[in-house]
Amino acid sequence: MKRWHKTGCVLCAQNCGLEILVENNRMTEVKPDKSNPRSQGYACRKGLNVIYHQYPADRITEPLKRVGDQFEPISWEQAIDEITKKMKRLVDTHGPRSLAYMGASGQGGHFEGAFGVSILRAMGSQYLYSSAGQEFSGIWWLYGRMLGKQYNFAIPDEHATEMLVGWGWNGMESHQMPRAPKVLREFSKDPDRLLVIIDPRKSETAAIANIHLPVRPGTDALLLKAMIAIIIANQWENTQYINDHVDGWEKIRPWFENFDARAATRLCELDYDEVLELCRLMTTKRWCVHPDLGIYMGRKSTLNSYFMNILGAVCGIFGVRGGNVIPGMVVPMGYHADERDPKTWRTVATNMPPAAAGSFPPAVMPEEILNDHPERLRAVHVSACNPLRSYPDTTAYEKAFKKLDLLVVNDIVMSETARLAHYVLPCRTYYESWDGTFFPWTFPEVFFQMRRPIVSPPGKCLEASQIFTLMADKLGLIPDIPEALTEAAKGDRMTFGAKLMEWGATEPKALPAMPFVLAKTLGKQWDSAALAAAWGVLMTAPKAFRKNAARIGFEPGMDQGDRIFQALLDHPEGLWVGKVDPEENFDAIKTPSGKIEVHIPELEADAKNLNAASEAKDLKLPDDYPLILNAGRHTRYNMNTLMRNPEWNKGKRACTVSVHPADAQAMGLIDGQTVKVTTEAGSEQGELEVSDQIRRGTVLIPHGFGLIYDGHVYGINVNRLTRSTNRDPLGTPVHRYLPCRIESADS
Repeated sequence: MKRWHKTGCVLCAQNCGLEILVENNRMTEVKPDKSNPRSQGYACRKGLNVIYHQYPADRITEPLKRVGDQFEPISWEQAIDEITKKMKRLVDTHGPRSLAYMGASGQGGHFEGAFGVSILRAMGSQYLYSSAGQEFSGIWWLYGRMLGKQYNFAIPDEHATEMLVGWGWNGMESHQMPRAPKVLREFSKDPDRLLVIIDPRKSETAAIANIHLPVRPGTDALLLKAMIAIIIANQWENTQYINDHVDGWEKIRPWFENFDARAATRLCELDYDEVLELCRLMTTKRWCVHPDLGIYMGRKSTLNSYFMNILGAVCGIFGVRGGNVIPGMVVPMGYHADERDPKTWRTVATNMPPAAAGSFPPAVMPEEILNDHPERLRAVHVSACNPLRSYPDTTAYEKAFKKLDLLVVNDIVMSETARLAHYVLPCRTYYESWDGTFFPWTFPEVFFQMRRPIVSPPGKCLEASQIFTLMADKLGLIPDIPEALTEAAKGDRMTFGAKLMEWGATEPKALPAMPFVLAKTLGKQWDSAALAAAWGVLMTAPKAFRKNAARIGFEPGMDQGDRIFQALLDHPEGLWVGKVDPEENFDAIKTPSGKIEVHIPELEADAKNLNAASEAKDLKLPDDYPLILNAGRHTRYNMNTLMRNPEWNKGKRACTVSVHPADAQAMGLIDGQTVKVTTEAGSEQGELEVSDQIRRGTVLIPHGFGLIYDGHVYGINVNRLTRSTNRDPLGTPVHRYLPCRIESADS
């Protein structure tokens, strides 16, 4: 039997619409879904190869327990019983700080987060680690200070802008916005609009840009300060906007007055007149900025983002059409965690706060395990991620995870991380389960898609949300559910909801355990804890979302959430579930002043002291490491660790060490030979690729390789070359500026 199913890609945050042909319970063919309202028939080669994600050779289908150096299959009952007893014993003995959950940020599903975090909190811990903390700690912390909530990230409103500024972003390869290559090509060809790319090299996106500023690696903060200074010196700032919407400008304005912008642009290896012209355009055109990992994971990460936000505030781009806007959300991506609140934890060894909407940075986890503090991390539950290939300093992670008293891994494969676990729990893939993501990357409409199972899971695989529900039940975190409520779950949803509210009003343990209660009632009927949680999310959605939903056509009422839920079931391709009023965007700012607060005392000294002279000294590379490694290049051939079978890239030069021809010649190296790359963290070997797309003095290596597949290691594990301690003060690793050297592997 053959049938085409509407679904979505699970490999990146854009989740483009796909149609997948299923024959005899096996996915066999993939094509873009033209009916998906967000991706509109666009899909990249990664999504079109998603079958390689679905059917890896190292799939696990039953719970596994480490016994010596081997893994043995065990029952779910035994696995859950042993894991929960060990968790409880560790927390009772060493306190709740000994427990951490690493997950909640899978590119194909976020629903497990509600379940994993609920267990974490019920056991008294706040230690959530996620990929958000890996990449966005600095910028999300800044949004918390400047816009009032860490999850209030302001996205570019590219469809309504006149000038799109991509900074440290190669959208033609990495996407990071819906239909990015198509949008960028259209943008660059439009005579009424400008595409500006600020990037050290002539990337695939810079190659089609109307303006490209090839900034010297590591000098982004200096360039941004120079641009703000140029605007002030020419009195180009948007005074009316600043008066109406910005707080603290007069405190920080002196940082940029009398700043030597010419000396700064020289050190940035840019033409001053070209920078001046861009500043003029920024103060005369409607523009938005799209930063990416070149900024977030670059040298002076948080200062880069701080100056970028100040530049936007000075030009008046936040909260206005065509600028950077706070998008509508079904629910926020995480929660606000202000480290100034004494109730907010810090890590015990590194004193790190949860800067990324409640998430701690993975870069500090090895140190949080490898110390002698009585409350050090001793138990980690990893779900839907692979820290031994995805996070910095593989060597430190290996050492740390071997020291844990308990490491549990939820995954679909025997990943590199799973190989070190005490227990490995088999998950259903995102095409065997109900799931969805809450990435809010559209404006003013709010998109959502609840992906459904299109093939049956093998063996004893469960949703991650179901696994956490089993654990919560065994831990005694779920109150006794009345039989009447269980029976009501078999019938009308609104009747069930009324009975749930009635019971919840009398049971104090019901609310904190609500994801599990829904999983054991509705989820039992639907064989999906995630789908039950989706209904609960929509029925209790924030007021802002309910207002946006009414604006798109879902009339207010007690059953509004249920009607949206049914619409999602009726539209597997996804649909617009809300619409923001652009005129109300400033209402989303939740700072004490109600304005964009630009003065951040903790960054004042660094911001004031940055100048060309100080940077000239700091940018000098060590003699032993004369090149700059960009560790984690985005290409169309890498997909984190989500597609392990190298056959999906057969015939492609997917994982290479890329350098400029002049550098290769100076080192006596040739294209295709095996070279050794060395940093302070270690060495890795790989194939050299000589390309004039690479800037002189730099080395590019993609991430997501070094995977063990079918007994062989494929590609370079670039995180073996990174140190977890080489990070921003808020925990973001500096992967885009690593001093290195290259030599022949035979030398």
